[in-house]
Amino acid sequence: MQRLRIYQSLWAAEHGRPGVPPEPLEEIFNRVKAAGYHGLAIDLGVAPVEAARVAVPHYARTGLGGLVTAFPRSIEGLRPALHLAKDIGAPFVVVVGQIMPVTVEGMIPVIRDWLKVSAEEGMPIQFETHRNCITNDLFSTLQLLDAIPEMRLAADLSHYVVDREMKLPLFPDLPAQVSRILARSDSFQGRIASRNQIQLQIDFPQHQKWVDLFKGWWAEGFRAWRARAPEDAELVFLCELGPPEYAITDSNGEELSDRWAEALVIAEWAREIFAKAG
Repeated sequence: MQRLRIYQSLWAAEHGRPGVPPEPLEEIFNRVKAAGYHGLAIDLGVAPVEAARVAVPHYARTGLGGLVTAFPRSIEGLRPALHLAKDIGAPFVVVVGQIMPVTVEGMIPVIRDWLKVSAEEGMPIQFETHRNCITNDLFSTLQLLDAIPEMRLAADLSHYVVDREMKLPLFPDLPAQVSRILARSDSFQGRIASRNQIQLQIDFPQHQKWVDLFKGWWAEGFRAWRARAPEDAELVFLCELGPPEYAITDSNGEELSDRWAEALVIAEWAREIFAKAG
């Protein structure tokens, strides 16, 4: 039976409150486990591999599944992240590639080289739809998908909503373009954006049109995944509501909403959408 696996992000699990010392790593793992998440993702954009390795024993201790988001600045720079992923039992590594050729023709060999490293290490990779990386732009990413059939994605569509300044109702060509992204996505990330803000508070009335848009995209993506995936496959949905400055703050630096509570709501949405997608 196909299953949905809900992950939290170590970076997103931080409280981020001004004047409050960081929570010990052990307590974060315990809190994520107690909340019912299946796994916890390490973001190597926040800490290098060497520093991130202090988290390795906590995966065995808690039984949480592992996941790694890598930000390689070279082809070989991906390899240490793949090794870390093996050590924490990650099913794949999410790549936010920091080599950024100007042309699609220049991007193609970079993607292929990272795929070669992935094959050599026996660790699958998915390229995240993320700003400030090789998949920064929706249009160039669509061209990469055409050129590299084996390229798979981790869909965080919040980045493309901001990158393309998507306006509601969407321009006529956009739904089909997003559908092409969803059809090649083998995992999904939970964050709601608008055309001008990467992370919205999910219960503010003025944001509900964006909540509805993302729920619809997740439903489409889940249906496409369930139609092509094996019967025993597992789909990872990563809740990744980032701390400030992803999270909007007031004049005192306090966040306008409770990200921890919001992530649990988004996780429940994902469960409901996945069940209906079956």
